[in-house]
Amino acid sequence: MKQHEAVIQTLEKLGGQATLAELYREVMKVEDCKWETKTPFASIRRIVQTRSEIFKVRPGLWALESQKKDLGFEKVNEISPKVREETHSYYQGMLIVVGNLKGFQTFAPQQDKNRRFVNTLLKEIRSLQEIPSFSHANLVKRSETIDVSWFNNRLMPNSLFEVEHSTDIQNSLLKFFDLQDFNTRMIIVADKNRRAEFEQKRRYKAFENITNRVNFLDYESLAKQYELEIIRSSQEQLV
Repeated sequence: MKQHEAVIQTLEKLGGQATLAELYREVMKVEDCKWETKTPFASIRRIVQTRSEIFKVRPGLWALESQKKDLGFEKVNEISPKVREETHSYYQGMLIVVGNLKGFQTFAPQQDKNRRFVNTLLKEIRSLQEIPSFSHANLVKRSETIDVSWFNNRLMPNSLFEVEHSTDIQNSLLKFFDLQDFNTRMIIVADKNRRAEFEQKRRYKAFENITNRVNFLDYESLAKQYELEIIRSSQEQLV
């Protein structure tokens, strides 16, 4: 079997769409395909980027052209509520997986637990099903709405992420402002085109206490981090 055929077969097995990181793991299990190279992951990445049978859905997510209609990508309205929700939960899922692989305990809000990261529910990949009672009840309640939280081994918040696909970045900054007394990283995750908006709003006088604590992570950079963590964990398993 040719390498591109193994990639296509794996996409079919995974329901017609998969993250590049999933392909890294699953394509290598195809027994009839030989990868006589020291960089098979680079070869897989090249295949999805160049083969006409495969198209890019969003950063890090690829799908089969033959299943475009069945997957609902034939006439995608980027501003529809369904697409906004799927995009939002997709990046939540990436953040959860990266946190898990880095050794953190991860949490996403209860109202999002039945949303999907590609083919998996968020509640199935977050490691915590309840948020830890790490502080006063009002602060814990405020933290419950953060899109993704990473907790250290003492169950104290290490990193807080807000995914801003279409809503106002200022709302996330208000959450971070309320949680400023914790020694945590605070990160807005959004399309790179929203960086200017982020820079403008984090410099509002009202947010001066957290201006230098809040950082911006664009979708493409998050997808790369996700892929690197998957590669690292896969290589460790082979040792």
